Amino acid sequence: MADTRTLKFLIRHRFGIIVSAYLLMYVLCYFGAYLLRFDFALSDDAAIAFQSTLPWVLAAKVLACRITREWWRRLRYTTVADIMSIGWGCAGVATAMLMANPFVPAAMQIPRSVIGIDFLLAVLSTCLLRTGYRIYVEAIQPRLDGRKKLRTVIYGRGDAAISMLKSIQGMLPDYQVVGVIDEHLDKDNSFSAAGIPVFSAASGLTRITTQVKATHVLISGSVPGKKVRQLLGLCQDIGLKAHVIPDIDEIVSGRLRVSIRDVTISDLLRREPVKLDVQSIQAYVTGARVLVTGAAGSIGSELCRQILSMNPASVIMLDQSECGIFHLQQELETHGDENTTREYPIGDCTDSQSIRRIMLQYRPEIVFHAAAYKHVPLMESAPQESIRNNIFGTRSMVDLADEFGVSRFVLISTDKAVRPSSVMGATKLVAEKYLQAVAARSRTEFITVRFGNVLNSVGSVVPTFRNQIKNGGPITVTHPDMRRYFMTIPEAVQLVLQAGAIGSSGDVLILDMGEPVSIVDLAKDMVYLSGLRCPEDIEIRFTGVRPGEKLYEDLFYLSEEGAKKVHEKIFLSARSSVAEHVLLQDLDRLESCIGQSTNEARSTLLDIVNNYVVIDDAQHTDLRRAA
Repeated sequence: MADTRTLKFLIRHRFGIIVSAYLLMYVLCYFGAYLLRFDFALSDDAAIAFQSTLPWVLAAKVLACRITREWWRRLRYTTVADIMSIGWGCAGVATAMLMANPFVPAAMQIPRSVIGIDFLLAVLSTCLLRTGYRIYVEAIQPRLDGRKKLRTVIYGRGDAAISMLKSIQGMLPDYQVVGVIDEHLDKDNSFSAAGIPVFSAASGLTRITTQVKATHVLISGSVPGKKVRQLLGLCQDIGLKAHVIPDIDEIVSGRLRVSIRDVTISDLLRREPVKLDVQSIQAYVTGARVLVTGAAGSIGSELCRQILSMNPASVIMLDQSECGIFHLQQELETHGDENTTREYPIGDCTDSQSIRRIMLQYRPEIVFHAAAYKHVPLMESAPQESIRNNIFGTRSMVDLADEFGVSRFVLISTDKAVRPSSVMGATKLVAEKYLQAVAARSRTEFITVRFGNVLNSVGSVVPTFRNQIKNGGPITVTHPDMRRYFMTIPEAVQLVLQAGAIGSSGDVLILDMGEPVSIVDLAKDMVYLSGLRCPEDIEIRFTGVRPGEKLYEDLFYLSEEGAKKVHEKIFLSARSSVAEHVLLQDLDRLESCIGQSTNEARSTLLDIVNNYVVIDDAQHTDLRRAA
């Protein structure tokens, strides 16, 4: 109890204690300078000079500490910048003392040798004070508390891995970094940084961690998912604990603080960071009025977050979900620049009158259309609603964008629009075709962006598996050979914004989704990350392919294979559009089938899109003949 009171007293009076310690140290330094100068035998004149000048010297040093903010710099996190600041402050005091000498009485003049010795002693003692405190906090105090630090190696790439040392040592005192593994370092070029050995990853994780007796591995957020998966498997085999720490760029930018967390499924599927042409994106987003439909959804909400960071004039976040818009408003009201206007209208894209009112009120210049029904099996049993929302909702938005002179319109599409076997995929293909048809005659630039599944979106496989594991299993997988393309939501949105910058009207841009992922492997990874084993703890049960599902998704039609890249991770489709008069006839058929039975609506939709598929794949044959 007494120790607690003492600690509270020290915390409450911390600043006063620090100032008092510095003043005492400066008195001793100044007195020590006189003693050294006069061989520890002060004459009466020297003693008088010391006593008469001490208040002025202390006042100068206090002023220097205030100017350099010495007392506001935490002792625990002393850096080279702090040492430089100490040197400049002490040099300023010494210079002031030298300049004042000619203007004071002879009895108060300070010998130049005393000034020089005092400067050296002040710098040395201040540095020793800071270093000593850091040694106490990081090395001595944990031993006194009986707290054992976790011996840790950092696994990263290039200078970023070494830069993590400082962050961890300063802000994560429970971890003792005993080694750094650099993925970009040659095997024969190992060295030390801040007394910590830096190894090449080529030397092998097992060998390195055994050599330095590490029990934990901290993996940098910049390491690709494929490598994280390998590291996780190795750590499991040799009994190491693996965690993830944010990349140094994320810490410097302020997006994340220094913290350690468990490995997630997103880490295992993370790809090489996307290199964006930020200037081209800002050129069309910054200062613009941007409308995002489906703003409360997984893609829509991330679009809003990233667009807000680019300082648009306003962001209009539209969704039909009152609850979704409420939560989005709570999150984003203070996100981004305070000069950006945020609007949260509630409306249905299929209601032309409602959308017209919103267009009249906010006059958007850019539209990102993310509103859609996306759940494949559910839409199989509700094709009328899927047609109404995904096709005629898009038609309403496209027509009004054309009417109001929107400069750019980006449609979020899906890989399920390629040779669709589902109602959802078929409706998205019709939406793509309508966009292309209108683009041929409109001043608005209409661009389609197509990609596969995104991790952690609402209703997707990852949160479904997570809930099944939480409930003790089993995990249900439709088929052992089921594979899907996956991309994180932030990466997908980054590429959507990039596609919007580089696409031309009528383009269908396809995001590079990397390699498809086995759903069974995904399930096993999630079981392991939960601290369990499969099948001992959690069983995987196969339930059969659901209506509308494929075992493998396609990203390209035959005519699109070999499509050229317009960005390192974006392909440009080479597809023919459907004549608008033909498309309008098809839309009339679809509109009439909304009131028909489920089977009739589905068959009408699939009959129409099969004609589109034939046209696209026939174009491939025509292109080969021409070649």
